[in-house]
Amino acid sequence: MLTPQQILHHNDSGELWPEGSAAGFAALPAAYTAALAVRSLRIARGERPRGYKVGFTNRTIWSRYEVFAPVWGTVWNTTVVDCDGTGRIALEGLCQPRIEPEAVFGFKATPPANASISELFEALDWVAPGFELVQSHMPRWKFVAAQTVADCGLHGRLLVGQRRPIAELATDAEQLHRLLAAARVRLQRNGQLMEEGTGANVLDSPLHALRYFLNELRACPGAADIAAGDVVTTGTWTDAWPVQAGETWTAEYDSVLPTLEVRFE
Repeated sequence: MLTPQQILHHNDSGELWPEGSAAGFAALPAAYTAALAVRSLRIARGERPRGYKVGFTNRTIWSRYEVFAPVWGTVWNTTVVDCDGTGRIALEGLCQPRIEPEAVFGFKATPPANASISELFEALDWVAPGFELVQSHMPRWKFVAAQTVADCGLHGRLLVGQRRPIAELATDAEQLHRLLAAARVRLQRNGQLMEEGTGANVLDSPLHALRYFLNELRACPGAADIAAGDVVTTGTWTDAWPVQAGETWTAEYDSVLPTLEVRFE
């Protein structure tokens, strides 16, 4: 089984995990322990957590990846890029990268213990379109859920687009849930439509996915709670698509969220 130091090395280098090295990560508790140890190593070398990513919230792709429940991991000041609607991401160092269009939330406060959906809504500051660049250090993207957790939640990069204040979108949690659930996205590569998706794919809405994540985070021994200023990206509305340098990808939303474009280098 890989040590936290080895996991971090592969995350930095973009090298695949050696054959058979992931076999020891079969259960989620051990995988989260390893992921939190990697988090500590990254903090010790000067990186700062920016928040979290939630993965596998899209039920329509569970059977494709043979992962049947969400997982989560940390995002970093070294992996999160903010833009005004158009961004650039270098793919160097990423392992088998794929792109995911998502809704990203920003927090203005820590939600209370056992937060209701309304209390969670009150803790939110903004929502934005995002592209998460996910990566897998396991050949051919073949894994079990615990292995994705140990592999830093498959997080590579996160591009965050134009932020929309929550207060301008909705007056309460139910309204925000409905707006995001009904929203649709058209994912395009170099102007060609690749797939369409909807916010309802993500555990019925990104807001519901966010609440699910918060409960899971707080149930994990040793995990750091949400803090003011944190960002959380809530999972892909479509499948995850392989990307290459030189490509331009666009997520066009029909409502709520503005368009987001990224050029890969």
